[in-house]
Amino acid sequence: MSEAAPQVLLDEAEVASRVQALAGEIAPRIDDETVCVCLLTGGLWFASDLTRALARTGRNVRFDALWLASYGDERASLGRCEVRADLQRPLAGRKALIVDDVIDTGLSLSEAARLVRDAGAAEVLTAVFAAKPWPTPRAIEPDFTAWRAPARYLVGYGMDAGGRLRGLPYIGALD
Repeated sequence: MSEAAPQVLLDEAEVASRVQALAGEIAPRIDDETVCVCLLTGGLWFASDLTRALARTGRNVRFDALWLASYGDERASLGRCEVRADLQRPLAGRKALIVDDVIDTGLSLSEAARLVRDAGAAEVLTAVFAAKPWPTPRAIEPDFTAWRAPARYLVGYGMDAGGRLRGLPYIGALD
């Protein structure tokens, strides 16, 4: 049984434009020794586009990934964060830029920031493509946000519904 196509909220061109604009904001705050820490799995699409956009500004960051899971295949956070794969690159004394697709509860981003600080990063910055509104204050607010998203169930550009629809080149809503 197939579900209805998502309603397009941001098309592919608008996604690209917002990523490039965000790279312009981030570039003055980082250097080429900065390690971009992609939060897997959802952050992969944004991180790859953002690192290329940063390269166009003259910033050639290092790259690493951290695989955290707080949703599984559910539509709501499980309320805990599991580390499935840890960092591979040394962070001691370097700036780190944690990159994720969306901030909802803030649980994954908070846990990632803690892990990166514990790994010895000199400074921890955070960037998300989409920030959804949350009814209570989050433990962490991103340093950089490309788009203030509505309180809807988002898919595409890394965001999924039970592991599906991540590869859509646009952002859509399923509700």
